Amino acid sequence: MSAAEFEDVLDALDMDAIDLVRKNESVWKEEYRDLELGEDEIILAMIENPRLMERPIIVNGDKAVVARPAEKLLEVL
Repeated sequence: MSAAEFEDVLDALDMDAIDLVRKNESVWKEEYRDLELGEDEIILAMIENPRLMERPIIVNGDKAVVARPAEKLLEVL
């Protein structure tokens, strides 16, 4: 996924990148937690380390949702 595609997903989710980060992941704690990162840097971190991203993300047209719990899926159908 490119950074531009990731930004489109964030727009559809109506979220900032930091809100999608799984902050308990060891890679976040070890490499990123203590840094002051901008939106683009956080996006790049998630592209390089996909496990940092909350999931599953369901996209339907211009809507998207983090489908956890699964019932949230209904919001984009």
